[in-house]
Amino acid sequence: MRLRKKINLYTAVLFIFLLLLMNVSIYFVFSNLMMVNELNRAKAETKKIAFDVSKNVNDISPNDLLRAYLPIDGMIGIVNEGQRKGTVVTSNSEKQLSNRDSSFYPGEKSAIITYHQKKYVYVSNPIVWGDGSIVNLQITKSIAATEDMLAVLRIVLIAVTVIAMIPVLISSTILSNFIARPIRSMIDTMKEIQTSGQFKRLSLEEKSKDELVEMGKTFNHMIDLLQANFEKQEQFVSNASHELKTPLTVIESYASLLKRKGLERPDLFDESIEAIHSEAIRMREMTEEMLLLAKHQEKWNIEKETVILNDIIAELAKVYKNAYNRTVEIYSGDAIEAVTDVQKLKQLLFIFLDNARKYSDEHISVYIGQTSDEAYIRIEDRGDGIPKAELPKVFDRFYRVDKARSRKQGGSGLGLSMAKEIADAIDVRIEMDSLEGRGTIVTLYLIKSLIS
Repeated sequence: MRLRKKINLYTAVLFIFLLLLMNVSIYFVFSNLMMVNELNRAKAETKKIAFDVSKNVNDISPNDLLRAYLPIDGMIGIVNEGQRKGTVVTSNSEKQLSNRDSSFYPGEKSAIITYHQKKYVYVSNPIVWGDGSIVNLQITKSIAATEDMLAVLRIVLIAVTVIAMIPVLISSTILSNFIARPIRSMIDTMKEIQTSGQFKRLSLEEKSKDELVEMGKTFNHMIDLLQANFEKQEQFVSNASHELKTPLTVIESYASLLKRKGLERPDLFDESIEAIHSEAIRMREMTEEMLLLAKHQEKWNIEKETVILNDIIAELAKVYKNAYNRTVEIYSGDAIEAVTDVQKLKQLLFIFLDNARKYSDEHISVYIGQTSDEAYIRIEDRGDGIPKAELPKVFDRFYRVDKARSRKQGGSGLGLSMAKEIADAIDVRIEMDSLEGRGTIVTLYLIKSLIS
């Protein structure tokens, strides 16, 4: 059974059950109140009649006395102790009551009785008769009028129940459609995505703030993530097929050259091995960079903490001195603190220091300082520099200012693109300035520590 039909069925059944329960409760409560009211009224009338009969029993004959107080639709009688039939007087409409056996009760007695499928209120009151004996004054009175009122009430309640079922069924249908519509829309959208291969999103009513809209927003966010990951996967495949083609061609060419002439020419052998080794290393580094770029920022596990920038730069300068025999000059005053992810910041600095090393043969300068709002690290080299017109493009993937030189020095065109991704992930702002033939200045602005 579909969800819409389930909601429609369950809500309709629940509402109808509650409606029936309420109407039945109303009927029984009202019926009980009316019966109790009839009984109390009959008891009050019987007490009054008993007082009058006791007062006038010696002056008026019993039959005349009873006939004076005869109910319009009932019976009145006097029953002595031990008698099954007493002196009774019945109305014309209730002659059958005269055939009913009577019983003597030592005290007051009242009840709702049924005789010949008709209901009566029955009251028995002890009184002192003219000869000093104790007799029962018994009154039996029809409650047909009350029964008719209850019958009308039953009809009204049944009619109300039937009429109320119509809006209940309509409202349950509207409710089920309201709940099922966004789910149906989501299913149709997913089927459309499956058929067309294109990412689609749900159109939402921004005015509503209910769970259905929240579910739609969550679905759209999931589609955004899927599309972003799909695009990153496509980008990675495109990048890999584009960038790995050249080094693979170089490796294949040198391997073919070795196969043909490697044994005859030792100098060619050394050159080919060096080229193959260099291209293999470049392929590995390029693949690692592309995989990192394909990784979504939300999965980078950013862990920020307060760090001293002077210590990080000093550590990196020592690494570059040992690895590349290059001097990194550090200019700083007091210890500068910032809030960042240490490992990601080191990775970011490695990229810019490595670029400075590749494109500059002179020493590299690093300045550490702070403004009123931010801490900063400024890296300066004295290399070839970048033309002003090229600066906005340097963070694009695979972009190279000098493609020939970049190839020779192992550049893949991914480093600065990856640097931009890392900087965005750890909330670092990058500013780059360069003068062609004079060098490049890169400034990284970080969030200052609150205790600095």
